[in-house]
Amino acid sequence: MNLGNLFAGPDMASRLMPEWIMILGIIAMLVVPNIGNATFRLPIPGKSWRIPYLIGGKRFALTGDPRLPKAIAAFTLFASFITALLSQMIDSGVGVAETCIAMVEGKVEVGENWCGQDATVLKVDAFSRLMEMMFTAALLLALLANWDRLPATPVNRIPTKKQRDEGVESRRLHRLLNNRRQVDFSLLILMVALGMSTVALSTNLFMLFVGLELASMASYVLISFNKETEIGPEAGVKYFIVGSVASAVGLYGLSMLYIWNGDLSISSLSSAWAAGPNGMAIIGLAMMLVAFGFKVSAVPFHFAAPDAYAGASAPVAGILATASKGMGFVALMRVLIGVTLVDDGSEWMLLIGIVAAITMTWGNIAALGSRNPKRMLAYSSVAHAGYMLAGIAAIGALGPGEGSELIATALLFHLVVLVAFKLGAFLVISLLECDNGRGHKLEHYHGLARRDPLLAVSMMIFMLALAGVPPLSGFLSKLMMVSGIISSTVGDAAGSNLSEAIGSLSWVFWLAILVFINSAISLFYYLRICVVMFFEESDRLAVPRAPLIRIAIMLCTMGTLVFGFGPLADVLASAANDAAMALFG
Repeated sequence: MNLGNLFAGPDMASRLMPEWIMILGIIAMLVVPNIGNATFRLPIPGKSWRIPYLIGGKRFALTGDPRLPKAIAAFTLFASFITALLSQMIDSGVGVAETCIAMVEGKVEVGENWCGQDATVLKVDAFSRLMEMMFTAALLLALLANWDRLPATPVNRIPTKKQRDEGVESRRLHRLLNNRRQVDFSLLILMVALGMSTVALSTNLFMLFVGLELASMASYVLISFNKETEIGPEAGVKYFIVGSVASAVGLYGLSMLYIWNGDLSISSLSSAWAAGPNGMAIIGLAMMLVAFGFKVSAVPFHFAAPDAYAGASAPVAGILATASKGMGFVALMRVLIGVTLVDDGSEWMLLIGIVAAITMTWGNIAALGSRNPKRMLAYSSVAHAGYMLAGIAAIGALGPGEGSELIATALLFHLVVLVAFKLGAFLVISLLECDNGRGHKLEHYHGLARRDPLLAVSMMIFMLALAGVPPLSGFLSKLMMVSGIISSTVGDAAGSNLSEAIGSLSWVFWLAILVFINSAISLFYYLRICVVMFFEESDRLAVPRAPLIRIAIMLCTMGTLVFGFGPLADVLASAANDAAMALFG
């Protein structure tokens, strides 16, 4: 394989630049913190000449600063986001719709003419770019918040051993431990980012699976990262075991698809599926859906999610609820829309619709009984997985058309804005967790409006957006999806009498009604948090300062508002529509 072809021309360099920035960031994370004054003695008799080789020895003041790893990671994610955004803007301006990377006889080939070919492994288009930006934005916000949750302390601010006070010694050890974990956490975040970007770009199921597992393995470690807590390691191990089983099932299904078709590219599988799948193909695809179902927390593959969300730090739980869930839905859409949509999928998608109905209903019912806000948001994420599965089922049942494109646009729009209000809610919890681990009980939110009015208002906005209350962005995404389903199903029944019209409605219509009903149910537990914040008394006054978490919360609040109505909402809806059209090809 000639890797030099990857840099062939400015066109390819601009399209793969976000990924190369991530790779360079990972390399910098491994090298820069280890740069020191190490030297190498030249083997010359009678001489003691030494030359520096920098790796090792006593680290320099800059490279030894424990704050450096997060700065490298933050710069890497920000640069990746900006380059992806600029690349998509330039492509839209010059009319370049897509660029593909193909493996042909051991060589890497690049160009638009390879799109749709079986040799294609990666595709850069509006869909992949939008998902890349969503992933990097979520990870950057979580990293920013974790700056306060896992603070790095300069050496001159760490207490010395001479201070014998037990409390001082405890703080000293805690700060030293945090300093040693800075590189680990930042490196894991970048590994997650690279894996998710690979999933977004993949048009080959093997490449997609590699990216999925790269991101997943790093996520398992992040969940149990705070190993000094009791529930963190337990949650991480449980999530790892269940995730590993799901991945093994998915890998077995992948091998069955390869045996059936001899190729794992989306275009090749789509053509073979159109000719008629056999039993092996159906079983293989179903086994892959098991792996993807775990990633999106769909029933019955959801049972490790609540413990993982509760055991992880709130920023990491926010990553699971937004970026990780989005990664799973990208994989689902690649398979269910890219492969099976060419066939009459009414019966196949009916099963997905049933899973969607059970997922959204169970998630909301379970959330009603939870008094732990993190677990409540975990069950809420299960319900949101049901809403999006309903959209995918509707696309498959209705087939290609304007209604399906509107539903796909709504799904992609929802995945993007979910970063604002779902991650924002977890960041509010993260800020309260800075106060000796508070934030995991509903009582910890009593009187928050009196203690910190801006924080309480932000949390209320996030809760209302999650419930789909207008004019927030969560309402707009649900409205687009339900409108697409109803307009595509009710039109066929127009002109009939009432009984005939109801009888002729597709099952997809009732799925849209169920989305509406479940959104109404979710209002009860979302408003419960708002009620205790504004109408209950609290015996505490102070709220942690945590300035970087507050900045991240304000960014999420602004995103929730501006993407709900106005010109920026139109811009995002247009970008989501372009991405949906690219997904349909």
